[in-house]
Amino acid sequence: MTSIILLQFAVVLGAIWLGARSAGVGLGLWGGVGLLVLVVAFGINPTSPPVDVMLIILAVIMAASVMDAAGGIDFLVRIAERIIRANPKYVTIVAPLTTWTFTFLAGTGHIVYPLLPVIYETAHQNGIRPERPMAVATIASQQAITASPVAAATAAMIGLFAEKGMADWGLAQILMICVPSTLAGVVVAAVVSMFMGKDLKNDLVYQQRLKDGLIPPPQAIAARPPLKPAAKRSALIFLAGVALVVVLGFFPSLRTLPGAKSALGMPVVIELVMLSVAAVMLLATRVAVDDVPKTATLRAGVVATIGIFGLAWLGDSFIAANKEVIVPAIGEWAKFAPWTFALGLFFASVLLYSQAATTRALMPLGVALGLPPQFLIGMFPAVNGYFFIPTYGSLIAAINFDLSGTTRIGKYVLNHSFMIPGIVATGVAVVTGLAMARVVF
Repeated sequence: MTSIILLQFAVVLGAIWLGARSAGVGLGLWGGVGLLVLVVAFGINPTSPPVDVMLIILAVIMAASVMDAAGGIDFLVRIAERIIRANPKYVTIVAPLTTWTFTFLAGTGHIVYPLLPVIYETAHQNGIRPERPMAVATIASQQAITASPVAAATAAMIGLFAEKGMADWGLAQILMICVPSTLAGVVVAAVVSMFMGKDLKNDLVYQQRLKDGLIPPPQAIAARPPLKPAAKRSALIFLAGVALVVVLGFFPSLRTLPGAKSALGMPVVIELVMLSVAAVMLLATRVAVDDVPKTATLRAGVVATIGIFGLAWLGDSFIAANKEVIVPAIGEWAKFAPWTFALGLFFASVLLYSQAATTRALMPLGVALGLPPQFLIGMFPAVNGYFFIPTYGSLIAAINFDLSGTTRIGKYVLNHSFMIPGIVATGVAVVTGLAMARVVF
């Protein structure tokens, strides 16, 4: 029996490995192939696909994509630029707090890309080693995903609790723990980053490259094109929708229908609110409907949805088929030291490059192990291990935007600029989250 389970597990790992090599939609597609092998070769009965999670993500992404097409993302970026440039001497602290905030509001870490050159120039012009704010700001933009009410990963957690019949656990509890815990992680990582590397004036390699003309001298960012007419309007409508979701999450009485014994589930509420927000934005901004599918936001959302479809379905089916063997085997260990489950989440996310896919693939195992839901929420930020191997898009972008060469991949690959702030931010967030889970709940 054990040998058969190990063979099935090898199929799961093989599908994940092939999906990770393909990246993008390949994660989900190879997840589907892995499940097909389990069904045909081992007779495993597939569980139901994670429909609720995918629908939540699609609804949120539709609203964010309409905002993107109307110029709302650009509007938010301009505000972030002004905040960063207004505090140049403290850019290593201000930049990550800014990227965390705007990812929290928009639900996507992609908002960091246009901010990277601003962060670089602000640091470089003030003689601050660009590696310091560039690296931690990139990390912060992803940490906020596990605290955002409209992020795909949060949707995966909400959907999981709903599927498992945990009606008392949802958005409000996730925000109560993950907002302060990820913020704490970002702040500590930012403070640590202030001491990373040599100051530019003492960096002989940098000074020699500057003298040789290999590094462009600091210069102002070129003027950006004007915003689209409805940019501000679309951003305000989207943020109003986010605020409404948060309020409804915290106050179940507001989503309880007359005569109903219980409140509407948050998956349904998020889907209804965000689809309505998207429709209102279309009406208020008169953005061309054909422009919406062309946005980077929608493409990223579709990729996340497909990844969850295949990988989560594969993981759920494998765990459900072997629950009687897997849970007792590692259950006592997890109960004795629940925090060790966070290590599994972290290293799975290193391979999967997706907080949402990692959440949906592994969190059901945490539920099956009987780990308290508040501890699962406390460990939620552990799915931010994408930075461990420096091949993620935002990491590569930060390296390329840093013309000084201080943000880099080291000789031994893993000794890169993002490792220390990433480990610190994730570690502090998980420790803080578990502490809060114990105290608050």
